[in-house]
Amino acid sequence: MLVRLHNLALVSMLATVGLAQAKDRRAVAEPVAPSHVCTRLAPSSENVTDRLQDAIAHCPPGSAVYLAKGIFMSGPLEMKSGVTLWIERDATLIALAQPKAYDKGLGNCGRIGGKGDGCRPFISFSKTRGGGIYGDGIIDGQGGALMVGTSESWWQLARRAQTEGGNQNVPRLIQIDHAQDIALHGITLRNAPNFHVAMNRVEGATFWGITIDTPAYARNTDGIDPGASQDVTIAHCRIRTGDDNVAIKAGNNGPARYISIIDNYFGWGHGMSIGSEVNSGVSDILVHGLTLDGTTSGLRIKSDVSRGGLVERVTYENVCLRGNRWPIYFDTRYDLQAHGDELPVYRQIVLRHVRGGGGALVMHGLDLVHPLEIAMEDVLFSDSATWQVENTNVVVSAVWPPLRGGQGQLSSGAWEGCAKAFLKAPRRSANGIAPR
Repeated sequence: MLVRLHNLALVSMLATVGLAQAKDRRAVAEPVAPSHVCTRLAPSSENVTDRLQDAIAHCPPGSAVYLAKGIFMSGPLEMKSGVTLWIERDATLIALAQPKAYDKGLGNCGRIGGKGDGCRPFISFSKTRGGGIYGDGIIDGQGGALMVGTSESWWQLARRAQTEGGNQNVPRLIQIDHAQDIALHGITLRNAPNFHVAMNRVEGATFWGITIDTPAYARNTDGIDPGASQDVTIAHCRIRTGDDNVAIKAGNNGPARYISIIDNYFGWGHGMSIGSEVNSGVSDILVHGLTLDGTTSGLRIKSDVSRGGLVERVTYENVCLRGNRWPIYFDTRYDLQAHGDELPVYRQIVLRHVRGGGGALVMHGLDLVHPLEIAMEDVLFSDSATWQVENTNVVVSAVWPPLRGGQGQLSSGAWEGCAKAFLKAPRRSANGIAPR
């Protein structure tokens, strides 16, 4: 076991590096609704897929397709560059629970197989620029509804696939792929069969004031996953789901960098994650003003030698945690059975003004040659919290419980934001969805 404690001067240096470089490079402001509506659709008891897709296809860039108050049932939709889908308050767009509608042509959607890529997403932004989704309405993926022609739901299929050792073929709710300048504002996403928002090779995306709400038992229902993307801001959002609330990933498809996670509330879920795929590198990440209320893990970086890479310049500041099993979990051995030579290395990781309760505080570097490098300033947990530290170079100032080898002066209480932060917790309604 290696735990190296250093002095406060290095804390200041690392903190400065984190703040200076770890953020979205764009000038990000709250998205506004388009000034022009090209089509207003009234609700219908029938499948509106064709009508809605036709409206999107014929809407000029800079305009919106508007869904009025009521229920809309649809199959997969493909968005167009510059077009916004505007869902007003009390309007709900519901995804058909029909595997055939999402199938890619091989008959795999809605089944368990050796691969898990047999379904189209419900809403797709593919090679588009501009536009997005706006409004105070709801998009419901019907993950818990019985699939047409079957006796199980998408979520039940996913859980059965886990038991049987296969891969579930279920649709993601929103997929943003090779796109630019996408914005989601105000919308509620709920009950996704799989990931709520998955991104791949995206340049410029803003998620502002959205709500993601799905039961904790719904497998693989990540909230927002910025994969291989850059210049992304997730701000003022409420997310509780059955897997990672947010997961920043960088597989073989490219790096993830310049990402800001600002003033968000996370309820149940697996926390604020980086990984597990970081092969192409993750860098320049700022997490500021985050509340993690009942997530299993809190701040998490996860990878192993089969999918590792360099994770650097990550700053967490003004973070409040409670009810977490692992409030901090920085681990380079995510899969103990993994084999490979893609070494996970985490460096220039900064924690500043972090408050939490009990739980395991885990920091595991790979080995003596590739230690985890972290600086902590004003990081305070309860006496029942326990450190599990291996192969780590750590710089501390005002940290509790103390790490072996020394303890800086405790904080004077310069940042006391947690009492107000937990007031953000959404109230639970009869159907389990946060009231609007």
